[in-house]
Amino acid sequence: MSNNAQTPFHFSERHHVQSAQPRRSQSAQRSAPGTPAPAAAPVKKQPNRKVVVVAGLIAIAALAAGGRMWYRSTHFVETENAYVAGHVHPVSSRIAGIVTKVLIEDNQIVREGDVIAELDPFDQRVKVEQIQAQIASAQTQVMQAEAQIAQVNAQASAAQAQVKQAEALLVRANQDAQRYSQLFTSQMKAVSKAELDAATATRASAVADVAARKDSAAAAKAQIAAATSARDVLKAQIDVLKVQLKDAEQQLAYNKVLAPVSGRVGKRNVEVGQRVQPGQQLTALVQDNVWVTANFKETQLAEMHVGQPVHISVDALPGKELVGRVDSFAPASGAQFALLPADNATGNFTKIVQRVPVKITLQPADLKALSGRLVPGMSVIAEVELGDDKAADARHAQAGNTAAAH
Repeated sequence: MSNNAQTPFHFSERHHVQSAQPRRSQSAQRSAPGTPAPAAAPVKKQPNRKVVVVAGLIAIAALAAGGRMWYRSTHFVETENAYVAGHVHPVSSRIAGIVTKVLIEDNQIVREGDVIAELDPFDQRVKVEQIQAQIASAQTQVMQAEAQIAQVNAQASAAQAQVKQAEALLVRANQDAQRYSQLFTSQMKAVSKAELDAATATRASAVADVAARKDSAAAAKAQIAAATSARDVLKAQIDVLKVQLKDAEQQLAYNKVLAPVSGRVGKRNVEVGQRVQPGQQLTALVQDNVWVTANFKETQLAEMHVGQPVHISVDALPGKELVGRVDSFAPASGAQFALLPADNATGNFTKIVQRVPVKITLQPADLKALSGRLVPGMSVIAEVELGDDKAADARHAQAGNTAAAH
């Protein structure tokens, strides 16, 4: 029985000893921090497939962006220093006067020859009437001079006839005097001394009469010349007056200020009752035929030439791209046309990259479609496509056909 009682005791003691050993080992581990802990077995993690896909897409996008940037840097030149330009025609008065009518409003579309404003025509009309009266008076004087010339011509003709008649009488008197002289000196004494003296006197009278008639004819010719000269002077005065009349009529017509071209009215600077001076601007007309002036850096011009296609983005038309052509290059940089050009001979020199204005024309279809929306002064971005013009034309044509098909 004692054996049976000891058996459970020994079993529990062994269990106690076995359970105490792990505690001692754990306490020993805690009491000895310098002792290295046994290494845990490494766990192999599987890669996240989403992260790999996103990283790959980012890499592809970066490569594509880099390739695009490289391609554009080698095949395109771009500038934001570009603006829409066009013809802006100033409308001014040719004469001084008071404005009586204004027939336009801001932004109105006008045609060439339309009346912009009217001035008071009183002064010019009075001048026209005055010159017309002077012309009428001069023409009356010309008619009187011509009548006088006709009268003097008649007198001259009569005087010339009388000269001929007197010369005929003189010839007869000479013949009679010679015949009487021969008869008187002959032995027969056929005529008396009195008859000879009478014939001689008749001849002398005929000579004097011829001289008088010739003097009358010469005086008539002188009168004709004087009357003709006076008439010519009057005609010259009439010609001068006609020129003055034409100028006065033109000045009268200038009372109506007309539109020199077709376009849209810009800023209106005239009001009724305002006194304007010759050359004073009343308004401005802007035409729809516009182009782009792009100021490229001089370092960007190496591969640019006339005819290259240009992509144009207008700030006022987001999302719409226009296509143009390089039309021409300015003959000098923009600095040369400044009011005060830079003087680099002073010794203080700082090199600055100059900009050269380049004219870019737009397609007529775009100008027609954007009539009134594309106006001078708008900011644009101009991008010139370098390289083969034919290839660029083919690409633009294909893009246009695709857009038309859609």
